[in-house]
Amino acid sequence: MSLYAIITSPWRGGELIKEIKASELDSKKFIAEKVEEIKKTVGKGLAINALSGGVDSSTVTMLGHEALGDRLRTVFVDHGLMREGEPQRVVNVFKRLGVKVELVDSKQQFFNALKGIEDPEQKREAITRTFYRDVFGKIVRDTGAKYLMHGTILTDVDETVAGIKRQHNILTQIGIDTEKEFGYQVLEPLIQLRKDGVRKVSKALGLPEEIYNRMPFLGPALAGRVIGEVTPERIAVVRAATVIVEEELAKSGAFQYMAILHKDKVTGMRNGKRDFGQQIEIRCWDSLDARTATPSNLPFSALQRIADRTTREVPGVVSVTYNVTPKPPSTMEAV
Repeated sequence: MSLYAIITSPWRGGELIKEIKASELDSKKFIAEKVEEIKKTVGKGLAINALSGGVDSSTVTMLGHEALGDRLRTVFVDHGLMREGEPQRVVNVFKRLGVKVELVDSKQQFFNALKGIEDPEQKREAITRTFYRDVFGKIVRDTGAKYLMHGTILTDVDETVAGIKRQHNILTQIGIDTEKEFGYQVLEPLIQLRKDGVRKVSKALGLPEEIYNRMPFLGPALAGRVIGEVTPERIAVVRAATVIVEEELAKSGAFQYMAILHKDKVTGMRNGKRDFGQQIEIRCWDSLDARTATPSNLPFSALQRIADRTTREVPGVVSVTYNVTPKPPSTMEAV
C-alpha cells in the first residue's frame, strides 16, 4: 500500500478506493510504483491501451509505454464523435513522443449502436457496449492480449456510484466481470487520482503542456453534447459549434468550455422570414478537480462573438444561450 493513500468513499460491492490527493502526491514515486505494477501484472504478455487524447488516457499511455514498450499496443478508436481533426492530431502528438498509435475506424458501428436512442443512460450503455465488447473485444481476440488499459479516475467512479451519471469507462466498479464479458482484465493506474493529480503525473512523465494542461473532454465525446438522438448530421452541428467555442474561449483561463446541441428546435428569423432551427447552449466552467464548478464570468462581448459566429457559420442554428447554473445542482456536461 502506498504511504500516502487515504481511504475515501466505497465502491459498490464493498471495496475501497484509496485516494491520493494532489497536494500529497509524489509524482516520481507514483510513476515508479505504477510502472512496476503494470510490469508485474502483464508479465511477458501483451496489453491493449485505449487512447482518446485527453490527459487521463494520455497519462496511462505513457505509463504503459514506460512499463511495456513494444508490448503495449495503443489504439485510438475513431468513432465519429470526436472534435474536428482530433484523431490525426492525437496520432501525431504521440508519434513525436515515440509512441505508435493505431487508428481504428469504427464510425459505422457507433452510429448504428446509437440509432434511435435518446435517453442519456441508454446512450452511455450503447457506447460502453460498443467500445468495450465489440471494438476492443475484437482487438483482444485478434491479438491474444489479456489486459486493457484506460484512464479511469476517481471522479468517474464517484459520479457513477452516486447515481449522478454513469461514466462509460466504469465497469468492474458496478459489477461487470470484464474477463467474462469481454475477454480481458481492465488496468486502471490512475483510479486513485483526480484531475489535478493526473496533471501532475502527466507533466512528470514528460508529456507536452498541450496534453497535461488540456481541457477535460468527456469519454462519450460529442455524443455527450447532443441532447436527444445522436446522428452524423447532429454531431456535425455540435462539432462545428465546438470549433467556434474553443477558438473564442481558448485564452479565457477556464477549466472547461463546450457547446451543447439541444433536442428541440426554436423559432428564429432570417431575412425577414421565419427560420425554425437549432439551439446551441454554451457552458464555461471554473473548477479545480471537476467535483464542483462555477460558471465563468465571461465578458458579454465574448458571448456576443460566439453567438454571432455560431448563427452565421453553423447551418441551421438560430439561437445561442449561456448556462449560469453552478455544479451542483447542474453537472458540467449536459448528458
